[in-house]
Amino acid sequence: MRKTLCILALQVLAVPAFASDAKTDAVMNALSSELDRSFGVLKNAEKTPLYFLGYEVIDTKQYSVSSFMGATDGENESERRRLDIDARFNDFKMDNTHQIKGDNSFNYPANYTQFVPVENDENSIRARVWEHTDAAFKRAYEAYTKVKMNKAITASEEDPSPDFSPAKAEVFYETADFPAFDKAAWKARLNKLTEKFSPHAFIYQGQAWFRVTSDNRYIANSEGTRVKTGNKYVSMGYSITSRTDDGMELERDMQYHAASPAELPSDEAVLKDIERSIVELKALRSAPLVDPFSGPAILNARPAGVYFHEIIGHRLEGHRQKLEDSGQTFAKKLNQKITADFITVYDDPGIKAFNGTALRGHYSYDDEGVKARRVNLIENGVLKGFLMSRSPIRDFASSNGHGRKSAGYEVVSRMGNTMVEASKTVPYPKLREMLIEECKKQGKPFGLVFSDISGGFTFTGRGSGQSFKVLPLLVYRVYTDGRPDEIVRGVDIVGTPIANFSKIIAAADDPAVFNGTCGAESGQAPVSSVAPSILMSEIEVEKSKKSQEKPPVLEPPLHDK
Repeated sequence: MRKTLCILALQVLAVPAFASDAKTDAVMNALSSELDRSFGVLKNAEKTPLYFLGYEVIDTKQYSVSSFMGATDGENESERRRLDIDARFNDFKMDNTHQIKGDNSFNYPANYTQFVPVENDENSIRARVWEHTDAAFKRAYEAYTKVKMNKAITASEEDPSPDFSPAKAEVFYETADFPAFDKAAWKARLNKLTEKFSPHAFIYQGQAWFRVTSDNRYIANSEGTRVKTGNKYVSMGYSITSRTDDGMELERDMQYHAASPAELPSDEAVLKDIERSIVELKALRSAPLVDPFSGPAILNARPAGVYFHEIIGHRLEGHRQKLEDSGQTFAKKLNQKITADFITVYDDPGIKAFNGTALRGHYSYDDEGVKARRVNLIENGVLKGFLMSRSPIRDFASSNGHGRKSAGYEVVSRMGNTMVEASKTVPYPKLREMLIEECKKQGKPFGLVFSDISGGFTFTGRGSGQSFKVLPLLVYRVYTDGRPDEIVRGVDIVGTPIANFSKIIAAADDPAVFNGTCGAESGQAPVSSVAPSILMSEIEVEKSKKSQEKPPVLEPPLHDK
């Protein structure tokens, strides 16, 4: 069983460094030297050969500060370098990463992870790499013995594809430098923003934050790949929360992202959004609960991006098509129609921005050192491909640059920039008219419009129920009798992918970006979805989870008279 979560965030692109910088880079030099030395000896140290050795160091620097109701309530600054080691025994066809089958089975993680020094001292880094390589070598060999035993006593796999595929040796170098900014000025700015929450007694928590991260990844392997890529993440945002009399937690928030701290929006722009969020939060407190419902609905563009990510994106990740405990929803549906014939979906990490908005899912090389490229997934409603790491599946023998992970995890195939295009579109007002027409056709008194969304999750494991859930934040009822739209609360979108994906009947001409962070078995990965608003002939919603706590007994201190 797997579950994914999407959280709004954004990536900013790095600037390539001069080639001369690579020659003096202590981390890359240490990795290259120790890899050549270690692999040269260890490849023949056991009867079963070590056929592949790979290192990845993720160097992360981060600063964050937050403010609560007018005062700084947290500040952190950190730097770390994490080393992941991938050691593989035997050969490409079967190695120590092979899936172990059975109800009580356990797979050792394919990689071995530890920290290395943050100072640029080549000798100390090499010493740590040597120490951890020895441990990774022994752990991987032990895992291989378990794989051989499990394979001998369990049924053969439905997809007998190899465990690993060869890849071209790549050489690439870029660096993301940590940007400069005034910490004191940012503290004062956040405090000024969060002061605006204090006059409102129904706001229980009013927070704002600012965060800057530089993330540099070094990849070196025994095939000759030497790649360094860098990204910068600059963001700020706010959130306000409240609670209804029946115990439902409510939230409105906003996040902003830019290429540098100086390019984030002005206080005037943020305060305008804060005022709107306060009005929305107050309206949600008195909004009616929605009972379980099935009927026509519009997913506005950003929620539609999450919808495509959850219900189809994860099910087109290549490794899920051959894992014995996976539902393999679309494994045998290649070249079959799975959605409306005007829908095309592809994933292209090479796209840096869309309509002026930088895409968080952009990257140049994946975490296996393979150059990223566009993958056509659905063409005019017909399934055409899968996202591939270096773990092959039937009819897809090599990577297309979608092997991804975060520090400390093993690589699997993941999304980057998931782009949804519609060949037939209408203006959004017309889409709304079509919603009302569809409601009348079905005898429904209203339809739903999902305006904002926090994220979602999906289950892809065999036996877990092939379902998904998307978590709306702002939902409206649109009535067929002309009544004004009504804000409602307490609904989650639920469904199963094959049935739900066939319900798309129209799309608007308003594509927009959802930038997020997606959690899966390979950790947290930055992702983007670009999609238009879509009209569904039927969406099912269920009641949201809520607490049973009443609002606070006392008024907030500033409002206690």
